[in-house]
Parts: sequence; C-alpha cells; structure tokens
Amino acid sequence: MAWYFGFDTSNYTTSVAAYNSDLNIIVHRKKLLPVKSGERGIRQSNAVFYHTEQIGNLVNSLFEELYSYNNFNISEVAAIGVSAFPRRVEGSYMPCFSVGQTVAKSLAASFNVPCFEFSHQEGHICAALYSAGKLNKLNNQFLAFHVSGGTTESLVCCPSEDSVIKAELIGTSSDLKAGQAIDRIGVKLGLDFPCGPALEKLAEGSTREFNLKPSMNNLNCSLSGVENKCNKMLSEGEKPEDIALFCLKYIESSIDAMSSEALKLYPNSFICYSGGVMSNKIIRKSLEQKYECSFAEPDFSSDNAAGIALLTSMKKV
Repeated sequence: MAWYFGFDTSNYTTSVAAYNSDLNIIVHRKKLLPVKSGERGIRQSNAVFYHTEQIGNLVNSLFEELYSYNNFNISEVAAIGVSAFPRRVEGSYMPCFSVGQTVAKSLAASFNVPCFEFSHQEGHICAALYSAGKLNKLNNQFLAFHVSGGTTESLVCCPSEDSVIKAELIGTSSDLKAGQAIDRIGVKLGLDFPCGPALEKLAEGSTREFNLKPSMNNLNCSLSGVENKCNKMLSEGEKPEDIALFCLKYIESSIDAMSSEALKLYPNSFICYSGGVMSNKIIRKSLEQKYECSFAEPDFSSDNAAGIALLTSMKKV
C-alpha cells in the first residue's frame, strides 16, 4: 500500500494532500490566503508570508487524519510532489510556489523518497479529471481549459513520460483573465475577494437575458470589454444582480467560443474544464449541454494539491 503527497502554494490557497493508490482515496487540507476587504488580490511577498504561516498547521491536520486510519504507516509514503511553477513553459515563475517546494523537498529528504515537480496547471487538470471519474482520459489526447484568476487558456493535452501530462497552449485571453474580471466586478459590487461564489449567488437573483457576442481572434478571446460594460451598467444604476449575471454569461460565451474554435482544430475531442472559475454552475450548465466534457466538483476545481498528489502517484521513478 502506498501513499503519495502533494503540495500547492498558489497565489490564492495553501493546499496539502495525500493520495492512497490502493484505496483510491484523497485526504486534503487547504486554506485561502487572507485578503483585506475591498482589495482585489495579494502581493507575492505577503503570499509567501501567509503560506509559511499556514502550511505547518495544514500538514499537522493532514497527518492527524492519516494516523486515524488503521492502514496508514509512515513507511508507506512512496513519493512527494509539488507545484513548482504556474505552467510548464520557460519563464513561468511565482515566488509563492517556493514555500511548497521547501516543505516538499524537506519531507522527501526526511522520508528518503523522491520529490517530483509539476506545474500548478497540470495539477488542476488532473484534479478535474479525478473528480469527474475521467482519469482514463490521460491515456489519450484531449482538450483542457484552465480558467482561473491568473489564467484563461485552452490546451491540447497528451500523455508524457516526463510530466504525465503534456499541455500545449492553443488559445488564451489576450488581456483580462476570467477570474480577474469576476473579482474586479465583484469588488465593485461590494463583495469580498475572491468573489466567484458570492457573484454566482448574486447572479441567481437575475432573470435578465442578454444578447452576447464575445470578442474573439481565432482561438483567443478578449475579456476587457466585460469589465467596461459592467462598470457602465453600475454607473447607470442597473441592479447588482443583473450586472453579476451579465459578467458570468459573457465569460460563458467566451469559453463557449474558445471551445468551438478548439474543436475545429481537434474534432470530436473530449474537453476537461478546470480552474476555480469553472466551478460556477451558471457557466457550467450551458457548456455541459453542448460538449462532451467534464468539470471538477467545486472542492477539486479551485486551487488544490489533490491533482499534484495524483500526478505523483503516476510519475515513473
């Protein structure tokens, strides 16, 4: 019986996880980084500080639960994985990931097991597939979307010996990212950062219908217009519920258009939608009806280390 650990210290969440490959269970702990009311994000220096402050308690809590299992033995820890960078491309770097790297490498040395480095994006994709019961899709080519506060991307994915998943960028947002738009508009409406769940709840109070035409350039979208339009609606005194719904429906229309364009290049492909934005039920409902696709459950859609633990279990030593 083997246990695999994962660490992810993103710009939003401190997350630790353990995966048992024999029982197919994941135990994980995560905690959002604190952001002051009215602010739209956090400085990297502050993120590093809060991760350092939070990760020890999360690791302790994780081990407390693991030791409650009769079948857990520390000698069965087989490997440790960590999000070392946002994406697997040259120059992809954020200081906050260094906290997870430090803890992961230290534990790996203590347990005398290998430590594998993955991208935050790869973790998102794997967690989404696991949550949807679609891990078998990793054996073939498929399309994936990573839609979050820092990323709005479509990717073509295939198996990789080096990283389990090879994800090649085919489309992106040329300006504002979907999560940024949601948070900026949410803060303007008086919601606390990160604003996704609260904006969704607010939008559920609207019955408005909108005639939307996303701004597209081949496989790439532009989302700066949604912020401008929402600011205009706010200045004209429109209802917060309608502004919230417009924001989400515009993002939905953009992801829909990106999906359609991606399928022109890769017909009949399965699509995996991952990232915190894709946990939104309003956005999800329309896409589920149109494409052969899967979505992560909310707990596996937002930033988490579960996908990293899973990838670690699949990595060939």
